[in-house]
Amino acid sequence: MQNKEPRHLITDYQRIHPVADDVETPPPTRPRVSFRGDPAVHRQVPLGPTTAAMPPALKPPKKRNCWCKCLCWTVSLLILLLIIVGATAGIMYLVFQPKLPKYSVDNLRISDLTLNFDLSLYARFNVRITAENPNKKIGIYYELGSHLSVWYKDTRLCQGSIPRFYQGHQNRTVLNVALSGQNQYGRTLLEALQEEQQTGRIPLDLKIDVPVRIKLGQLKLKKVRILGTCKLIVDSLSTNSLIRITSSACDFGLKL
Repeated sequence: MQNKEPRHLITDYQRIHPVADDVETPPPTRPRVSFRGDPAVHRQVPLGPTTAAMPPALKPPKKRNCWCKCLCWTVSLLILLLIIVGATAGIMYLVFQPKLPKYSVDNLRISDLTLNFDLSLYARFNVRITAENPNKKIGIYYELGSHLSVWYKDTRLCQGSIPRFYQGHQNRTVLNVALSGQNQYGRTLLEALQEEQQTGRIPLDLKIDVPVRIKLGQLKLKKVRILGTCKLIVDSLSTNSLIRITSSACDFGLKL
C-alpha cells in the first residue's frame, strides 16, 4: 500500500499540470489571406517575420573632385582670355594697320683699314642708313642698346650703334653711323679681302639689332627688337673714298 500512493499522487499531478515534454503542441495555423481580385483564391501566409522585398537603397550622388572643377574653371578662363586678346589684337590691327619699318644702306665709306705691327687688322667704316616708318598712326622710339656690325663672311670687321631718337608717323630718317673694330687675324683677313677686291665683288653683311618701343596713339608698348641683315656687294675697299654698292638686299623682322 505504501508503494501505490506515491504513484497515484504523481498521476494526479500530471493530469492537473501536464508536463510540456509529454504533451504535443499542435502546429500553428496559418491565416488565409484573400485577394480582392478573386475571393476564391487564398494564400497561405507563413508565420514569423516577413521578408518583404525592399527597394534598393539609392546611392548618394558622387561629389565632384575639387581638382577637376578647378581645372575646368582654369581652362575656361584661359579660353575666354585668349578670345579677348585675339579680339583686341584684331581690332587694333584693323584700326592701326601696322607695318614693319624699312631700312636701306645708302653708301659706305672706309676711313681706315690698317694692318698693325701685332698683325691685327684695324677697320673703321662710316655707313649711311635710311630708316623709314610707313605707318600712319604708329610712332617708333629707338632705344639705347642697339648693335650694328659689318661682317666679311663669318668674321666681324667693325661694330657700332645708332643714337636714341623718336621717329614719327610716315617719317624718313637718315642715320650716319661710325663703326670700328679690330681683328687679331689681320694678315690672313687682309689677304682674303685683297683677293676679293681683284674680282670687283666683295661680299659684306651689315647686321642690325635695335631695341624699339611702339607707340599706338597715346599708348606706349613694351620694348621689342628689330633684327635684320643687309647683304652688300661692294666693288673695292679703298680708304677715304666712297665705295660703290653694286648689290644690296635687306631682310628685317620683329622679335618680341
